[in-house]
Amino acid sequence: MYTEEQIIDDLKNWKSLIKPYAKPEKKLARKNVINTFAPFVLLVVAAAFGYEYSIWLSLFLSVCAGLFLTRIFIIQHDCGHQSFFPDKKANDRTGFIMSLFTCIPYKYWARSHNHHHAHQGQLDTRTIGDVTLLTVAEFQELSQWGKIKYRLYRSFPVMFILGPLYYLFIHNRFPFITLKGWDKERKLLLHTNFYLLGFFLLLGVLMSIPSFDLLYGFKKLAIVYIPVLLTFVFTAIWFFYMQHQHNPNYKAWKQDWKYLLAAIKGSSYYKLPGIVNFFTGNIGFHHLHHLAPKIPFYKLKKCSVENPIFQKHVSVITFWSSLKYAFYTLWDEENGRMIRFSQLKKVKVPADNSRQSRMPVRKVV
Repeated sequence: MYTEEQIIDDLKNWKSLIKPYAKPEKKLARKNVINTFAPFVLLVVAAAFGYEYSIWLSLFLSVCAGLFLTRIFIIQHDCGHQSFFPDKKANDRTGFIMSLFTCIPYKYWARSHNHHHAHQGQLDTRTIGDVTLLTVAEFQELSQWGKIKYRLYRSFPVMFILGPLYYLFIHNRFPFITLKGWDKERKLLLHTNFYLLGFFLLLGVLMSIPSFDLLYGFKKLAIVYIPVLLTFVFTAIWFFYMQHQHNPNYKAWKQDWKYLLAAIKGSSYYKLPGIVNFFTGNIGFHHLHHLAPKIPFYKLKKCSVENPIFQKHVSVITFWSSLKYAFYTLWDEENGRMIRFSQLKKVKVPADNSRQSRMPVRKVV
């Protein structure tokens, strides 16, 4: 086990190492738009035609389209970091177009996600862009009803079934973030809802061709596109959630927090098959993405392969090992690890836990 000082010393030149990769390329960006968006559109159209013959064929094609929609979201995600295209206009234009298909508001989501990047692993700031996580001390200070609510909130069905549905259909439809300086993003979120309404009204009309039976058209749209959205959101939530739940991990109060450690130790390397990396836009290289969000997803693997030093200190997880992380629910500050509720009895909290519980319990938005 390496100390924090050894990790910092090993990676003291990290900025110069990532610099060659943190340069978006127009040609590569366009290539990735084409090899993502073209198959997606073809699959959705095929699902619409397949609906006329077999609902099961249509469902299968919709699920396949949903995997491509996950990759479309990663393009939107990179545009929000201004890392997909070399220029801002191309990023914003592309990010907005992709948001019509993902139903995730481009500007509003991008700002909350960038906030997550700037504060990931910082115990003082757990209110935007992340899942609510309490320390052991904070959990023990809750009332009995508060503990029940938190246990329900962090349960598997809520996190991975109800949570994705809430996130897509409610969380990203209303401007819950009310912080000062967010007026523009809140307005853009509401505008996006109207753009989405118009966009899906148009799709419903197109689905009704050639009979122009609008009721039939919107029914077909729902049966074709809802599975696309659900495949995307369940996949995306799983991968983004898992990559900060591992052990060993890193979380610290602001006065002790270090950006480098939060990226390398507080994020993981999700080792995945090549086809899964394709659909998830290399998001498995999460430690590199958090270290340098300006690296476009189409250069993350190259950066990793050519700089093995970045893998020296990161927590490597696989799909099978990540299953247990779904049940990690609390931060054991005393021992610096994520734990399950079942491990609570074995955790001893110091009598003087004022430092551990100084973070007020808030709802993460």
